[in-house]
Amino acid sequence: MLRKSEDEVIAMSVASIALARKYVDDVEFSGQDAMRADPQFVFRAIAAAIAAGATTINIPDTVGYTAPEEFAALIRGVLEKVPGAKDVHISVHCHNDLGLAVANTLAGLAAGADQCEVAVNGIGERAGNTSLEEVAMALATRGDFFRMETGIEAQEIGRTSRLVSRLTGMPVQPNKAIVGANAFAHEAGIHQDGVLKERTTYEIMNPQDIGQGETQLVMGKHSGRHAFQKKLEALGYALEEAEQHELFHRFKALTDKKKQITDQDIQSLVEDEIYRFDDSYELVHYQVSSAGGAPSTAAVGVSTQSGAASGKVTREAAVGQGPVEALYRALQRATGLEAELRDYAIQSVGGGSDAQGEVRCSIDYQGQTFVGSGVSTDILEASALAYLHALNKAAAVRAQSEPHGPNGREAI
Repeated sequence: MLRKSEDEVIAMSVASIALARKYVDDVEFSGQDAMRADPQFVFRAIAAAIAAGATTINIPDTVGYTAPEEFAALIRGVLEKVPGAKDVHISVHCHNDLGLAVANTLAGLAAGADQCEVAVNGIGERAGNTSLEEVAMALATRGDFFRMETGIEAQEIGRTSRLVSRLTGMPVQPNKAIVGANAFAHEAGIHQDGVLKERTTYEIMNPQDIGQGETQLVMGKHSGRHAFQKKLEALGYALEEAEQHELFHRFKALTDKKKQITDQDIQSLVEDEIYRFDDSYELVHYQVSSAGGAPSTAAVGVSTQSGAASGKVTREAAVGQGPVEALYRALQRATGLEAELRDYAIQSVGGGSDAQGEVRCSIDYQGQTFVGSGVSTDILEASALAYLHALNKAAAVRAQSEPHGPNGREAI
């Protein structure tokens, strides 16, 4: 790059260091791309730099090329073969082009370096530099192995990471070590169970020690019963074992549709279970067809849950100005309950593109108002469940007021 001979480069280095020493006592000399240079030339250059007054010698892996054992060997070579090397600070500066910046830095420190150049969140040229938080916590967590201290206030790591991310506009990937959003999140059932019994089973660091809040139990497809029970307790629900059993099955069914389950999702499941009537009718299947400018059609299958006709599936179809109207008309035909829709509202449960939709509706049936709710990742299914929920309430009231139920049996 400089188009100069080795002797010319060393002469430039010596002159620069001598000039700097006229103004400051601590001068760092850094040999760019030292890892791809001839080691003998590196030793010569460092020796000349120390003789000229350099007090810190930096060995950089400028292009992220080296491997840990190779890097450690060069550090040891400098300490063993360069006069005066043990009397100055030896620093390492690694790039992450091969994803080895932290590993190389730790290898260099283990080989005798006493300074490392790092960056918060690992930001830097190209693939970045060595991550400050990863090196700091590796040294702190594995002090038994490295036997080094940094003096870094670990509790400030999380907050500093978030500040740097916000100011630079560079987001931290969720699975980033130490400071990533998922660094202390557990979804696998066996992991959640282990952490709940003893945190250190699956956590080698305490997230609170680095300002990262509390351990997170991410509710998803791999979550087990133990984690689900703890989540219910954390949300303030004290449920019977049978209720927990039923909710857990509904929770697992939801994970087939939604990757991560939020607290709001679980609250909706619980409320639907707690406030559910003994349903007279259950939605078996539905199908809706809708196109712009044309009427919508809907077909439903509804199973009777009580009386002599228990288990019977009634299938009906209807047409409406929109998919919801068609769906509701088909449900009225299938249940035999003529009700008027009064209110209909949709809201998101949680966030993200796979968020569930919660539909709440109210119907007027024989002068009384009944409210129903339904939750699903499919908004039409949520609409059907909400309407059927309200119809079931109406059916329950009708059954109590009639001497014989809708299926010819005495109402209970």
